[in-house]
Amino acid sequence: MTNDTRTPSRRRFIQTGSALAITGLVGACASSKGIPTNPAALSDAADAMYGPLPSEQFAIPAIDADKIEARFYRQEVLYRTSEQPGTVVVDTSAFYLYLVQPKGRAIRYGVGLGRAGFAWSGRAVIQWKRKWPTWTPPTEMIARQPELEKYSYENGGMPPGLENPLGARALYIFQGGKDTLYRLHGTPEYWSIGKAVSSGCVRLFNHDIIDLYQRVPNKTPIIVV
Repeated sequence: MTNDTRTPSRRRFIQTGSALAITGLVGACASSKGIPTNPAALSDAADAMYGPLPSEQFAIPAIDADKIEARFYRQEVLYRTSEQPGTVVVDTSAFYLYLVQPKGRAIRYGVGLGRAGFAWSGRAVIQWKRKWPTWTPPTEMIARQPELEKYSYENGGMPPGLENPLGARALYIFQGGKDTLYRLHGTPEYWSIGKAVSSGCVRLFNHDIIDLYQRVPNKTPIIVV
């Protein structure tokens, strides 16, 4: 068992007109469970979690585990927090997403972040979810990349599929009944997990967003710090 002593950033955010300090919110103590250190066993664990998913609407190929840092594998960790089980916590400084579990534990997922992923923080809810969503690029993105006009809202967006930037699932974040335009979503670009990339919000392996989608209902609380 290894110890994760990474301390997340502590940022203030404004919610319904009052300042709320996020101090010590994200677990200061996390240790991995069930991820072997032996290279062969580690490879076997990755193959089991990230193998092909042929029964999906669009068959998802296996992930090349050699292109992933093992710390970004989905795993259960010790996690000290005052948040209730079932809460999603996104730690943008460490590129982790935690789904809080009972008894001081959490399921931890690696994430990748685009500009939009750093642009919003606060408390909100996962208002609704979609399997194999349509992607509609924002107007600002189309202005920078006119070739995306064919995927505009007026043109119906980009159909779902393996090349769709939202991947296999998308979770839509609302605050005070309004869309934050913040998304948790899958990505076919699995090598981008753990990195800051050019666009998008919070991206997970397609395999991991499918797992998270199955675990969290609508109205699940989410905190981004």
